[in-house]
Amino acid sequence: MLKIENLHASVEDKEILKGINLEVKAGEVHAIMGPNGSGKSTLSSVIAGNENFEVTQGDIFLNDENINEFEAEERAHKGIFLSFQYPVEIPGVTVTNFIKTAINETRKAQGLEEMPANEMLKKIREKAELLEIDRKFLSRSLNEGFSGGEKKRNEIFQMAMLEPKLAILDETDSGLDIDALRIVANGVNKLRSKENAVVVITHYQRLLEYIVPDYVHVLFNGRIVKSGGKELALELEEKGYDWIKQEASV
Repeated sequence: MLKIENLHASVEDKEILKGINLEVKAGEVHAIMGPNGSGKSTLSSVIAGNENFEVTQGDIFLNDENINEFEAEERAHKGIFLSFQYPVEIPGVTVTNFIKTAINETRKAQGLEEMPANEMLKKIREKAELLEIDRKFLSRSLNEGFSGGEKKRNEIFQMAMLEPKLAILDETDSGLDIDALRIVANGVNKLRSKENAVVVITHYQRLLEYIVPDYVHVLFNGRIVKSGGKELALELEEKGYDWIKQEASV
């Protein structure tokens, strides 16, 4: 699904990623953890095609296709979804209109007709119910006046509607109380399948109690310095990151 080989990336001539190697197969959930400033959000932005970051070396493949030269929009149409840590507010554009436009633009890029209105409405109702979203919520302006939990739930709603091949969740748990965390995580779990893959970026083990990863990777100083199973997240929760830093500097 996703293959990253020796990825180096910089912003404003400062190197952030210093040789990332990662392989994510269909049906898998990978968690990426690490201390602040280790390059986690940069990695998610680079995979999604954020033009503020420059790839200086290495390759990114989606389903064996090199996407290095693809714009962010092309990557989205190919099936990459990024859930933002801080979703932006778009006054005047309702949640429903935003998602209709996103779906139909992707269909257009794939050479398909627009989704029929009745089919769209049915899908919106199904996914809103799945994520315990109130109907009134869908007619509000995108993220305007939303609480932290509402913004994150809206991101997962977009993911549910777009049905991406690769979903990257960048610190979806930040600012969420336990109830909101549970709803968001349940939504992600219900959307998991053998045809898609999920990369979860988080500081904390608590999210991984709800979204159980197949693999955990620790990012430090722009490199993946340790990988393991879900027990690695528990070890990090217990010991912190100092031992990882010491191991990495040996």
